[in-house]
Amino acid sequence: MTFPVLLQPLAVLLAATTLTACTLGPDYRRPEVPMVAEFAHAEGWKPASPGDTLIRGTWWTLYGDPELDTLVARLNLDNQSLAAAEAQYRQARALVRGSRAQLFPFVSGNAGYSRSGQSQGAGTTAEGGAVSERFELGVNASWEADLWGRLRRGLEADRASAGASAADLAAVRLSLQAELVQTYLQLRVLDVHQELLEQTLEAYRRTLRLTQNQYDAGIARRSDVTQARAQLKTTEAQAIDLRWQRAQHEHAIAVLVGVPPAGFAIERREELPGMPLIPAGLPSELLERRPDVAAAERRVMVANAGIGVAQAAWFPDLVLSAGGGYADSSLANLISVPNRFWSLGPQLGLSLLDFGTRRAEVELAEARYDEVVAHYRQTVLDSLREVENYLVQIRVLQEEAAVQEEALQAAQESLRLMENQYRAGIVDFLSVATLQTNALDSERTNLMLLGNRLTASVLLIAALGGGWDALD
Repeated sequence: MTFPVLLQPLAVLLAATTLTACTLGPDYRRPEVPMVAEFAHAEGWKPASPGDTLIRGTWWTLYGDPELDTLVARLNLDNQSLAAAEAQYRQARALVRGSRAQLFPFVSGNAGYSRSGQSQGAGTTAEGGAVSERFELGVNASWEADLWGRLRRGLEADRASAGASAADLAAVRLSLQAELVQTYLQLRVLDVHQELLEQTLEAYRRTLRLTQNQYDAGIARRSDVTQARAQLKTTEAQAIDLRWQRAQHEHAIAVLVGVPPAGFAIERREELPGMPLIPAGLPSELLERRPDVAAAERRVMVANAGIGVAQAAWFPDLVLSAGGGYADSSLANLISVPNRFWSLGPQLGLSLLDFGTRRAEVELAEARYDEVVAHYRQTVLDSLREVENYLVQIRVLQEEAAVQEEALQAAQESLRLMENQYRAGIVDFLSVATLQTNALDSERTNLMLLGNRLTASVLLIAALGGGWDALD
């Protein structure tokens, strides 16, 4: 009888138990969530099932800025938070491979040598006793028959956990990309703001010289000169304040792309990236791509499989094992039929009395499932709220920007007329200073609204799972 023949009964038992095995616990069904027929603030939208594996595309290219594209590419490669999330995903995949391996037999080999002795009688030393040697070579195999689906439910849970980890990785990547794009856009708004203040300062310097000349000629009052100087210095202070704000944004971008802030700089530029055009109607697959929704649903799958694992504890575990090999006192004739040994047998284990432990585990698994389902439903509701909020915000900001542009044009026209009257000596400087301040405030409000619109567009893209141009 050879050792492969020895394993044949184990193989037969393995096949028989596999065919008769069942899986305890409920099969997974996606929990129902409250949905609407369409979004209230977007035409053509409809709900659908999660599909975070759909391609998101390079959504940041919607802003038409090559430098931004380069920074996002650097983030995708070198961001440390993203690297940590990717490592967590690899850990989850390793757990899946480990769970899958438990479904198959475990085979181990051993080789050993021992030397032993026994004294021959009283007063005899160890050296004078009998000495024996033993050489051993063998193989052992064991397999747990998954009769009740405990291992399969565990594998199902680990696969769902790996899917949730993949969705978490996508969520981290999307969040970091959105943070980088927002920070970069705000930095460019600060650049334009800085340019505006520098142009305003130049105008205020000209006004101060004009007022000083009029005062020297006896036309203007001393208070006009001091007021013009105060207005100039106040605006200079505001321009200086923008420097540290820009530096903070620059340092934040450096950390996001994985480099020390001290060795990183973005050249100042006055051109703003373009505002992406948001279509009036978008396909429902966009919202399906949200990775946080997908992660929440897959954690429901994990909890559902956990119920089956807990229920399987009520039933006995069956382990089939076999072993065999050769043992002899001489190494020369070790592998021969007379020196062969073998063993084969099943082992059945069941907890007979646990004072409610298994029942408590089942109740715990069911309660955990209900908790995760509630979290999943709340995540869906939050995603719907975010999309609605950003759609409203973008629409309202667009309307506000149009009105503010009209206000700016009116303020600039009023200032131009007032400055002509001041040069003609018809009005005092206070009237001019008031309109200059109003005009500057209007321009700064325009920039603030533009920055808010750009930020809202990024938030909307992130709320949809990343862009809308990657779908057919």
